[in-house]
Amino acid sequence: MAFDYKKEYKEFYMPPKTPTIITVPSMNYIAVRGQGNPNEEDGAYKQAIGLLYGIAFTIKMSKKGNRQIEGYFDYVVPPLEGFWWQDGVQGIDYSHKENFKWISLIRLPDFVTKADYEWAVSEAAAKKKTDFSKVEFLTYDEGLCVQCMHIGSYDNEPATVQLMHEFIEREGYALAISDKRFHHEIYLSDARRIAPEKLKTVIRHPIAAL
Repeated sequence: MAFDYKKEYKEFYMPPKTPTIITVPSMNYIAVRGQGNPNEEDGAYKQAIGLLYGIAFTIKMSKKGNRQIEGYFDYVVPPLEGFWWQDGVQGIDYSHKENFKWISLIRLPDFVTKADYEWAVSEAAAKKKTDFSKVEFLTYDEGLCVQCMHIGSYDNEPATVQLMHEFIEREGYALAISDKRFHHEIYLSDARRIAPEKLKTVIRHPIAAL
């Protein structure tokens, strides 16, 4: 049975539909930075996702090739994630998606080293004849956060975010979004196949004690 991060680390990927506080440890990711409307057909965001999965599956399938990664175990590729912000905006203005800046990510298993990642980039570029220069190895230590499972359209996220912020105020915490700590989403549903009202998205915001 392949190791599934969503099932093994439910505290990070399967939170309840009510806000909870969690401390998230440092993790390594494949990442692509960009800006613009994520819904734009053949836009930068959708291209970034293609690059991420190109590297993710090169690493996953390395077991069938010449690269034997030390400590490798069979696993399900973790879900797509995203950090989102807009310059000069506190929070997110969903009415102006063209102003989004983002970092799109997929978590790397702990056994993947920087050298393994660099091999995967080189291998994917050679096999797919694609430029993977926008992809980077990113270590992110998220720390203390509030999170909640959002069910429904991405455009309806503000209601869930409002519940999260009201919760942290009651609990004695303050929102700590900055240029280094981001509005974070983890996508548990495939938006191409699931009705908007049934989409499952983990929303996570950094917080600090007052």
